[in-house]
Amino acid sequence: MEKSQKLFTPVLIGGCVVLLLGFAIRASYGVFQIPIATEFNWPRAEFSLAIAIQNLAWGIGQPIFGALAEKFGDRRAIIAGAITYSLGLVLSSFAVTPEAHQFLSILVGFGVAGTGFGVVLAVVGRAASDENRSMALAVATAAGSAGQVVGPPFAEYLLSMMNWSQVFLIFAGIILLALFMLPMMRAEPTANKAELEESMGQILVKAFKDPSYSLIFIGFFSCGYQLAFITAHFPAFVTEVCGPIMPGGVLATMGITTTSALGAFSIALIGLSNIAGTLTAGYLGKRYSKKYLLAGIYLARTVIAAWFIMTPMTPVTVIVFSITMGSLWLATVPLTSGLVAHIYGLRYMGTLYGIVFFSHQLGSFLGVWLGGTMYDIYGNYNVIWWVGVGVGLFSAIVHLPIREAPMKRTVAA
Repeated sequence: MEKSQKLFTPVLIGGCVVLLLGFAIRASYGVFQIPIATEFNWPRAEFSLAIAIQNLAWGIGQPIFGALAEKFGDRRAIIAGAITYSLGLVLSSFAVTPEAHQFLSILVGFGVAGTGFGVVLAVVGRAASDENRSMALAVATAAGSAGQVVGPPFAEYLLSMMNWSQVFLIFAGIILLALFMLPMMRAEPTANKAELEESMGQILVKAFKDPSYSLIFIGFFSCGYQLAFITAHFPAFVTEVCGPIMPGGVLATMGITTTSALGAFSIALIGLSNIAGTLTAGYLGKRYSKKYLLAGIYLARTVIAAWFIMTPMTPVTVIVFSITMGSLWLATVPLTSGLVAHIYGLRYMGTLYGIVFFSHQLGSFLGVWLGGTMYDIYGNYNVIWWVGVGVGLFSAIVHLPIREAPMKRTVAA
């Protein structure tokens, strides 16, 4: 079937809505750090570990859901993901011990995997023309950022009127709305003759033997570390450390009068800035080397994070950091997924990207968990910030040797 030359196809629109809903909820978890810890008098590390486990389960579930989508269909994988996501949220709303939250985070993490990038970007990539693929992946990724824009402030608003457990129940209903998008998400399998003749096992063996695949896997680690740490801990960090908000200032006129509100707003601002950054990355990814763009993004993150931690925190520095870091936030996703598709083809893109994304989520687990643990030990986040600076620089270097060329295949006679 010939693909539409239009960028905004029904598949892309449906995928954007699924990602928006899923990421709106996931990005809100940092807002619950203080309310849950305060209600149960838990150390910061307890709920941090629950978020860390959620991220790790997301990473483990991503290649599993990618493989399920390629074997049984994308829409069935998304249905399973949305139901698992909703069930995890419902059960978490009744959890009153750290262990219960941590265990149920496995369900939530698997739910995020089934409604997240691995499954949705694969179907969007297959439905897009070669001309539009880079930009389509960027638009879908930006939709996840749009969820980050609305999710934390919405959670903060709900928390001003009800208990955190009631908010979880509302979120459980919201994620099921993603199922209404499934009739739009029909994409024909796309592959050339050589790709069709290869089994999943064959392409996995080739990828695992390819040093470039290993470098992509290793390089994605710091992205997860930085993003998950900031999403989970930045609202609390800003609440506790930031200088006072000036009465009558610009923020106050916007209704942001407390550092708690500023913390939630900063996550939304990161997501808003990332919409522009991700779309720019998609545009540039079609015209320039993806590996060099990725190296540049990680280097820029390193510089921004180092500046922020060395500068006394004020509302102004929080806003500047949120805008600059946000412009680089998920810009790595369309470039990394596009790099995987470019080198290894579209046939098993969901599985191959899912495995790479596991590295991202290993970083996420450590970023969230170490953030809470180091906070409880030292009473601040300084050590964990500097670790993030180091791994960001490492990722910038790791991407440089990647061989950015399609993998050779032998077509049977």
